[in-house]
Amino acid sequence: MIIAIMIGRKGSRGFPGKNTYKVLGRALCEYPLIAAKKSKYIDKIYVSTDCNKIKKISSKYNVEFIKRPKKLNTSKALGDHVFEYSYNQVKKKNKKKIKLVVLLFANAPTINFHLIDKGISLLKKNKSFDSAVTTSVYNMWSPLRARKLTSNGSLKPFVKFEYFGNPKTLNCDRDSQGNVYFADMSLSVVRPRCLENLESGLLPQKWMGKKIMPIKSWGGCDVDYKWQIPGVEHWLITNGYRKK
Repeated sequence: MIIAIMIGRKGSRGFPGKNTYKVLGRALCEYPLIAAKKSKYIDKIYVSTDCNKIKKISSKYNVEFIKRPKKLNTSKALGDHVFEYSYNQVKKKNKKKIKLVVLLFANAPTINFHLIDKGISLLKKNKSFDSAVTTSVYNMWSPLRARKLTSNGSLKPFVKFEYFGNPKTLNCDRDSQGNVYFADMSLSVVRPRCLENLESGLLPQKWMGKKIMPIKSWGGCDVDYKWQIPGVEHWLITNGYRKK
């Protein structure tokens, strides 16, 4: 049995109402559901939310809802623990063995069924990998370029240059250190062991386990700010969506 779990709560500090914000006539949270519904592999879709608007929208896609405790509905709750709790609830209710879990975010609309099915196929063929996740190349956001503000108001490297090799050979060319692959949060296909042994996974997204395979995408993101919307719209139109 292969299941999908989408999570999303009603509160957001950076972009209030982001999960139900409409792009091309559809709420952001609809796009992961559309992709999961069209997948040839997914047997059942589950949604974990405290938001009545998300529930109403999700109901159109024949999903089953997972009620979670209040402590997992706060801004301090980590996706790690929401996915872990949701998986455990599904596992308790189902007698069928869960082979793979497709993890989705309500605010990550840069997803389609092709990416989901590709991720599932990759894990079916590569048994030693823990997960397959969508990655987008963002060389302009390389950690080599990142800075942090010090207490005296000046900027310094966020990560020591020595971590990237010999500082004398590094430069400001965004491609000088090779491609920078970001796990863009659009999709994670994981084996149950990743959620059953969550604390053994790699930071910052422990649900991915330790041995992670890329599902190559482009322009993927989870939406936390309104300025991201034009990029999301471009991605959706390029991938065949039109205004509803």
